[in-house]
Amino acid sequence: MLPSHLLSETVQLTDGAQVLILNSAANPFVRAAAKQPGIGSIVLAEDNIAALQSVQTALEQEHGYLSPGQGPSRQGIYHTPFHKYISMQPPATIDVAVMDLLYQPGNAWMDYGLRVALYALRPGGSLYVVGAKDRGVLSIAKRMQAYFGNIETLAIGKGQRVVRSLKEAGQRHDAMLPDDTSPLVPAGFASGKLDEGTRLLLEALEVHTTDAALDIGCGSGFIGIHIARLARKGSVTMVDASLAAVDAAQQNVEQSGLQNIVVLPSNGAQAVSAQRFDLVVTNPPFHLGGIQTTQLAKRFIREAAQVLRPRGCFYLVANRFLKYEPALRACFKLVEEVSGNTRFKVLRAAKS
Repeated sequence: MLPSHLLSETVQLTDGAQVLILNSAANPFVRAAAKQPGIGSIVLAEDNIAALQSVQTALEQEHGYLSPGQGPSRQGIYHTPFHKYISMQPPATIDVAVMDLLYQPGNAWMDYGLRVALYALRPGGSLYVVGAKDRGVLSIAKRMQAYFGNIETLAIGKGQRVVRSLKEAGQRHDAMLPDDTSPLVPAGFASGKLDEGTRLLLEALEVHTTDAALDIGCGSGFIGIHIARLARKGSVTMVDASLAAVDAAQQNVEQSGLQNIVVLPSNGAQAVSAQRFDLVVTNPPFHLGGIQTTQLAKRFIREAAQVLRPRGCFYLVANRFLKYEPALRACFKLVEEVSGNTRFKVLRAAKS
């Protein structure tokens, strides 16, 4: 499934419009809006570093924009972490908010996006949502009706539809705020909620006291914190493309009391490409934008081979049906399954 162009064909922007993109920077609407003369500003409330970097690069190539980072670019494009929008930005300043359901990892993200829109929109402002039935657009439309008191379908095409709600005068921006302004941050390490694959990986890991370790796609930091306790004379670096995950991991590191861990936002292992490690681990996602894919894991494998020291080891846990062995053998001399069951497998790879 390709990103939908329905938003670009449907949303009408007036001169000076303040536009909010709700965790959907990869939608073609962003680049189309940036081309429109007279646009006021575009706020990218984005969680994914990879998506943010991609759209920044495209805008720089097409328009000569500066990279926005955490502040304004020359052309009025801003970035705010999606999960921190309510705590970092003022209410009722946005004319148009847009969200593509394709890029939301789950229902909590979709619902949070609606609540951010209700908080951010001025009276008379519009929320546009695009999505397919199998991504929950019909149930989201019902929630929009409940939150905003109105809903209309503007376009249907190629299995996708665009629905819109208006923020009516007198609606309180804080009426539907979540109790926690960061509801997307996963549960803490102390909750003990380890999935089966992660548990198998932790049981299979061989960690030396002085290891310098890297966890690619660290999530909430379960794996990295476990390694740091064993590598007490070494160090652990945890990276993730999700800003919400990085915050969650940092919170869990602080709760653990461990001093030998660094947590970084990173598109894959990009932020640590110049460093070298004795141990690299990953429990890679195999969905991107709602689509099953092995591309992220294969990229992690290539990057692990680049940053691993000659005598180091790389561990990967995956669903058994995912065929990562050929990609591993292309980068490593030794590849073996060291643990697993009918659902998951733990693969270990080494250069020699």
